[in-house]
Parts: sequence; structure tokens; C-alpha cells
Amino acid sequence: MNDDDLFNFGTDPKTVDTSHLESLVYEVICKHKNGCIADDVERELSYLRSHSITPRFAPLIRKGFIFDTGERRMASSGRSQRVVKALVQL
Repeated sequence: MNDDDLFNFGTDPKTVDTSHLESLVYEVICKHKNGCIADDVERELSYLRSHSITPRFAPLIRKGFIFDTGERRMASSGRSQRVVKALVQL
């Protein structure tokens, strides 16, 4: 990344629109009435890379759209992931 890239970050049309990604993730979470883990969202949004999906959870929690249920479920990796639910189902 050069100085021009740093200057244009956020104004360049090629920059990722995180609000759009948050909307996509939120819509998937809303479909899961019993909550879901990141693996569930990644499976439904398989055309996106996982590192584009999982960072959307924290902002959605902070904004009050979803919440961490406190439950954990086993992911395909063998590690447990937090279960999140939408506050308002679409």
C-alpha cells in the first residue's frame, strides 16, 4: 500500500462497504430463529471470505441489532463459537 492508497482509503469506489456487509450478515442471522454461529453465516454467504463476515458481528452487537446468547456451539474447526440472535426477526 502506498501513500496514494492511504489517502484514497474510504473514498475510493473499490473500498469495501462495511455497512453493506453488515446488512448481508444481519439478514442471514435473522433467518436463524434459534440463533446461529459464524459457520452458519459463512455457509450461506459462501461467495464471501470468512474474514469479511466474522468482523461484522461486533459492530452489529454494539449497534443493538444482534446479541450474544451466551451459548456456544461447535464449529467445523472443532472450536466452539458464540451463538448470536437478532433482536428483531425480519
